[in-house]
Amino acid sequence: MSAGAHVLLFPFPALGHLIPLLDLAHHLAIRGLTITILVTPKNLHILNPLLSKNSTINTLVFPFPNYPSIPFGIENLKDLPPNIRPTSMIHALGELYQPLLTWFRSHPSPPVAIISDMFLGWTHRLACQLGVRRFVFSPSGAMALATMYSLWQEMPNAPKDQNEVFSFSKIPSCPKYPWWQISTIYRSYVEGDPVSEFTKEGMQANIASWGLIVNSFTLLEGIYFEHLRKQLGHDRVWAVGPILPKETIDMTPPERGGSSTVSMHDLKTWLDTCEDHKVVYVCYGTQVLLTKDQMEAVASGLEKSGVHFIWCVKQPSKELVGEGYSMIPSGFEDRVAGRGLIIRGWVPQGWILSHRAVGAFLTHCGWNSILEGIVAGVPMLACPMGADQFVGATLLVEELKGAKRVCDAANVVSHSAKLARTLMESVSDESRVEKERAEELRMAAVDAIKEDGSSDNNLNAFVKHVLGLGSETDEG
Repeated sequence: MSAGAHVLLFPFPALGHLIPLLDLAHHLAIRGLTITILVTPKNLHILNPLLSKNSTINTLVFPFPNYPSIPFGIENLKDLPPNIRPTSMIHALGELYQPLLTWFRSHPSPPVAIISDMFLGWTHRLACQLGVRRFVFSPSGAMALATMYSLWQEMPNAPKDQNEVFSFSKIPSCPKYPWWQISTIYRSYVEGDPVSEFTKEGMQANIASWGLIVNSFTLLEGIYFEHLRKQLGHDRVWAVGPILPKETIDMTPPERGGSSTVSMHDLKTWLDTCEDHKVVYVCYGTQVLLTKDQMEAVASGLEKSGVHFIWCVKQPSKELVGEGYSMIPSGFEDRVAGRGLIIRGWVPQGWILSHRAVGAFLTHCGWNSILEGIVAGVPMLACPMGADQFVGATLLVEELKGAKRVCDAANVVSHSAKLARTLMESVSDESRVEKERAEELRMAAVDAIKEDGSSDNNLNAFVKHVLGLGSETDEG
């Protein structure tokens, strides 16, 4: 092992959290750090493409803790039934505290630092006990993180009316949201409830942790990075994004992913037959399940628009199929045959967005999707559904002018006609301004991650910081 350069990475088992941290692991490994990644058995396969390329990356596999409300065999958030809150997964993983402590203490060359997901705040307490530094990894952007930190620092009470507007007065631009659009995890907090209190302690421990690594870049969210430094009271904040696999930047087919109903070959063949910038790509991410009414509204919008499209649909569990979740309306696929491609399951999203045929992206505004859309230079249509997506939409639409707002979780159904019109406009020759702005954002992202760009320099500075921690350990 490289002397003094061993780091433990602990991702949260949700694809939108796990994959960017694995991409960060690759960047750290090629800069000379020795990495150990902690996962549970059923998430191990997601690491295969990374492990095949990096001999300095090791795995630490712990059994997923038995937890009363999580069905046996479920180890990833995407498989969690919707009636079980994500905070149960956060709480369950806290059971790994003792096994991790034992592993550290018995290791001949233990890590000098822990980089763990923002949902694993309890690892700060572990790091303190071990005398090592804990760095928070945020798969969300700086603006979303600033709002989250603000909520858990100030602990505002819920209003009686869920439509009452809540204002983040201390954050730049003073973002405002109706209460129902505020972080679901914060809104589910119940004082005295063990799961809620554990989540609260973890979120507040993030603020107390030694440093912060964010999957974003300075030019995109500069004022929010400055705010975070003030909020945390130190400068150990590194903007290192967009953290994307090399395949996305090179526009080559990726090696990773889950199962899909359309092969890479068929997908490429279909896209290759389409005109430049005329296909709309539609995806609501790995977590969002649309209701029967929402599915019908999106299908109606796509059908009436007449555009060519790819629609990625999340596969529901057996229990939810009966309730109509993620169900394609009867006859829809026949009516759009030839101009519409429906993919159930995983898709190589970054690769699709980079294809010359794709001209617009209807997105739920999850942070990874926003970054992939920006890197591909594709104009976006915002339809936020929950989590940090409303903040992402605000940044994208109002501040960066990089997207048009179409609808959100509350009005997808009533906005079917508007959706059809917007889809049609998005791939028309009139959408020049949006295309120019998308290209400006793409260039800013590419500049950040190229050699000597802001994110590249921040990654190098972070590695230097960690190597410094290793030297302290060696001297001690």
